[in-house]
Amino acid sequence: MKLLGLIGTRPTSPGPVHPGDVLAEAEALHVRLGGREVLSGVDVTARAGEVLALVGPNGAGKSTLLGALAADLPAAGGVVRIHGRPASDWSAQELALRRAVLPQSAALSFPFVVEEVVRMGRAPWAGRPEEGEDDAAVASAMAATEVSDFAGRSFSALSGGERARVALARVLAQRTRLLLLDEPTAALDLRHQELVLRVCRARAHAGDAVIVVLHDLGLAAAYAHRVVILRAGRAAADGRPAEVFTDRLLSDVYQQQVEVFPHPRTGEVLVAPVRGS
Repeated sequence: MKLLGLIGTRPTSPGPVHPGDVLAEAEALHVRLGGREVLSGVDVTARAGEVLALVGPNGAGKSTLLGALAADLPAAGGVVRIHGRPASDWSAQELALRRAVLPQSAALSFPFVVEEVVRMGRAPWAGRPEEGEDDAAVASAMAATEVSDFAGRSFSALSGGERARVALARVLAQRTRLLLLDEPTAALDLRHQELVLRVCRARAHAGDAVIVVLHDLGLAAAYAHRVVILRAGRAAADGRPAEVFTDRLLSDVYQQQVEVFPHPRTGEVLVAPVRGS
């Protein structure tokens, strides 16, 4: 009877989220991959209502940190908490109701059309009251990412940038309060880079916590509420872009001379490499 009771237990629904609530947290996090320590004692907190950007040079540990915060990679030391509980305490379906993850690349083995791919984001809600929101969630996500016009096209026939936007739409359709996005702008043109980051800001304004890996420091400065700068598996800085984006720190972290200056009209932080003699 006890076994039957366990089988019949439904995953708990997410509780209410308030501005400033900690939805993802790493404390003294260590992660080892292939026998090598990739993250060493990292502390990170992501709160409802903010966009948190993870930046740093190649190999700094950005994607590894995102994977650990998503509970997709195990911690060798320290702890990761999602919605206030250790990540290991949640079942896979409970996690899927609380966080949505966009990996670096999106590949499918079967010829799904765009709308079907986006609708996959609704799978965690099957059989629950929220299932009634499926159509609205899919339509809203496709509109936000501007993929509605090719809803019936095969995903495999899309360009790299179009696939990236469809993959983001799937994440948005999942309607979780924690979004973890790994380089969502990498394959996009200028216009759609701005679109994606505006979507991130809109989700944070609506009360979500958005963690995004970015290589473009200008986008991070313009759209992130907070930035964590990673270097060799450690957090070199954590704060508002205007506070942590400095000539000296960025030049040191990236091993490339960088100039940080205010925009002449808006005063926002601009970051540019120093070129020439």
